[in-house]
Amino acid sequence: MKLCRYGAPGEEKPGLIDDDGNIRDLSPHVPDIAGNILSDSGLDRLRGLDVNTLSVVQTNPRFGPCVGATGKFMCIGLNYSDHAAETGAEPPEHPILFMKANSAIVGPNDDVVMPRGSKATDWEVELGVVIGTECKYVSEAGALDYVAGYCTINDVSERDFQAKISGQWTKGKSCDTFGPTGPWLVTRDEIEDVQNLDMWLDVNGKRMQTGNSKTMIFTIAQIISHLSQLFTLHPGDIISTGTPPGVGLGMKPEPVYLKEGDVMELEIAGLGRQRQTVKADT
Repeated sequence: MKLCRYGAPGEEKPGLIDDDGNIRDLSPHVPDIAGNILSDSGLDRLRGLDVNTLSVVQTNPRFGPCVGATGKFMCIGLNYSDHAAETGAEPPEHPILFMKANSAIVGPNDDVVMPRGSKATDWEVELGVVIGTECKYVSEAGALDYVAGYCTINDVSERDFQAKISGQWTKGKSCDTFGPTGPWLVTRDEIEDVQNLDMWLDVNGKRMQTGNSKTMIFTIAQIISHLSQLFTLHPGDIISTGTPPGVGLGMKPEPVYLKEGDVMELEIAGLGRQRQTVKADT
């Protein structure tokens, strides 16, 4: 299934994308794409609905973030071997972990707003994992059983805030609008091999990033297992799993960063496309 949330910010309704690409209204059946709805039993209940009985959304609504009520937005840094190489970093021994503030989460086509003082806002197409079932101390072998589904994420980053303001990477990752998520959540049964998904990102129509999840240093299963040894993962938690090469920071001979009016377009095979216009916060 492809599940979505649509409507004005803060007023999103749950929806399902049918085989013809229409949004079908799920609000008579579930309050949101969140919580227990993301469990195996909750998703099975949605699979049991007759799609043809669900109302078609006739307008062209805004897509909101594809999952609601997210408790934690966890991110993995330097998790693609080719991206680590472009930044000159050694592959990490353990997953590098940082967090995005939940207030960074926006819809897939919402504007990205550079914060005041930003001179180094960057792009990062990433494969997102949405947890469906509470998990703690899970094995690598069973880790994917706790996944509700996958989505496209743009891990927008302010590199000066990230690296030059002393403290954690979170400072450059958590600015408002720095977490476009969606357009939909694709349930895990729809993805044959999550470790072999093509992805790309363009800026103003120029291809910047091209990659595949097969070059991850730590697999999705390894990441989930590792995090679950540290803390409990809850339904609706998001894990953004790293980016392939081609970020602005890695451009030669000098880094290239976003400016007002730039347009980012990005996609992961089977998980949907995003498009954001860059604005400056006044």
